[in-house]
Amino acid sequence: MTPRLASAVLVAALIRRAQAEGGFGAVLAKGDATAGAVAVILAERGRKAAFLERMLQPDGGYAWRDSGEGLDSDAAYDDLLARRRRVDPDLWAVELDVASAERFAAEMNAIG
Repeated sequence: MTPRLASAVLVAALIRRAQAEGGFGAVLAKGDATAGAVAVILAERGRKAAFLERMLQPDGGYAWRDSGEGLDSDAAYDDLLARRRRVDPDLWAVELDVASAERFAAEMNAIG
């Protein structure tokens, strides 16, 4: 089983990666610094494009999964995030605005 990266470190790495590519990131809600789950709203030019959650895989590793397929408005993304935070108050919520949300999402699995 692969050791788990602390949530606060993962969030910082995601924000730095977005900034390194000319984008920006913001923490919408802080969770448990060590073991909190992480949800990422990816945006492209201010328009929300994906709601990604880090999920445990059968092999013990982690992968990002898009839980926001079919969401068509900012309010729908906000509602999904609010529901997730009600169930898990230790959830980290991060919004990243990047040049290519689809490419960035594909590369996120390399971070953890």
